[in-house]
Amino acid sequence: MKQRTLKKAIQIAGLSFLMVISMISCYPEEALNEPVKDTDDGIKTELDQYIETNFTEEYGMAIRYRFVDNYVDVGERVSPPQLEMVRPMLDFIDEFWIDPYMDIPGGEAFFRDHVPSEIILLGGLIYNTDGTVVLGTADAGARITLTNVNAVDPEDDDWRTLQLQTVYHEFAHTVHQLYKLPNAFETISPRGYTGPGSWFVLTDEEALQRGFVSPYATSSPNEDFAETVAFFLFDRDFDANFMTQDDTCATSDCASANEGKLMVTEKLAAIDDHYQQVTGISLVELREAIQNRLP
Repeated sequence: MKQRTLKKAIQIAGLSFLMVISMISCYPEEALNEPVKDTDDGIKTELDQYIETNFTEEYGMAIRYRFVDNYVDVGERVSPPQLEMVRPMLDFIDEFWIDPYMDIPGGEAFFRDHVPSEIILLGGLIYNTDGTVVLGTADAGARITLTNVNAVDPEDDDWRTLQLQTVYHEFAHTVHQLYKLPNAFETISPRGYTGPGSWFVLTDEEALQRGFVSPYATSSPNEDFAETVAFFLFDRDFDANFMTQDDTCATSDCASANEGKLMVTEKLAAIDDHYQQVTGISLVELREAIQNRLP
């Protein structure tokens, strides 16, 4: 039986961000750290040509799907994506990440100006020596690594949610890295922040009572910003889960949750205003474009 606990960690002084999940289980029966076989004759495959036309030439974005050691840290174990899974993953990226930006005012210009130069696709999760696995990473807005490509299934709620949370969270970091946080953002729930090494002791309910959408959001104002953006974009029930007041409260925990929801509401308003001012796009319109695509 597998025991899973969603965890995240920060790497390299806030410039590289990881989504980590703790897993108690054996490694899957798949080849780890083995490169995808490739020819040296310079002939591009149909997949390579598709990537060059639709991603590299169109957006200046390289798609790396053949395993290379420098895509992961020493001691991490990974498996390459199966070739037949790469195109479905690219279709998923197109539909749920790129196309929504193309559909909203100002979205295309923003995406083209801020898209990372590399997308790394890995077949499975990244296995660490301590028993944890990495779901995805981002490096200073220049590279996003997406894992678990071999399990690609946009109809699977869990798989889809983890992929969307990864890509929306990491892309949101680009905004605060380039344009800073909204004014006084970190003062909305100042006593709720925990730090990089202690956020994982909180439950979801305790995080909400502090004014955060997840325990990981409490680790720093930057992660709070990115988590709030990501949850708002992909969570169909964001309003009910994080904003709507419970008018029938009979416990102190419920009252604290209501107070936390007020803080989340204030943060979201500040973030949406910040996005419109510095990027020219509306998060509300982007969310609608994304939600219209969800099954």
